[in-house]
Amino acid sequence: MPKEATIINNNRLIKLLKQNGLSITDSRKKILQLFLEQDGALSHGDIEKRAGEKFDRVTVYRTLQVFVDKGIVHTIPTADNSIRYALCKDECGEGHHHDHHIHFVCDTCNTTYCLDDVVTPEIKLPKGYSAGHVEVVVEGVCKNCQ
Repeated sequence: MPKEATIINNNRLIKLLKQNGLSITDSRKKILQLFLEQDGALSHGDIEKRAGEKFDRVTVYRTLQVFVDKGIVHTIPTADNSIRYALCKDECGEGHHHDHHIHFVCDTCNTTYCLDDVVTPEIKLPKGYSAGHVEVVVEGVCKNCQ
């Protein structure tokens, strides 16, 4: 990455952490950097592998949980009951995720994408039911694997 892009990206990292009232630690910066560089979602294991330095599992887990709580990343359930994480858009905030989009999991490369332009369809529930959160996960073959 060119030096100028690295400076801009580092400024964005620091701004995101400060906006959310978080202290700026090396582990938070490194994990957030991974999300900014990633096209799709990341699992806990992906983060541990790609971090480039050894963060213990607890540090990664706690950092991800803080990022979810602050609306920096959102969770995506998978068919194997694991969780992937993806960077939230600007509309998300502490305790309020606005990730009403479709998640797509590629059967070939196993990458999970947020399809931001595809809005979750309205679900009409029977009388007496109230939806709190709707997740739509579509599985198939992504455009890169076609």
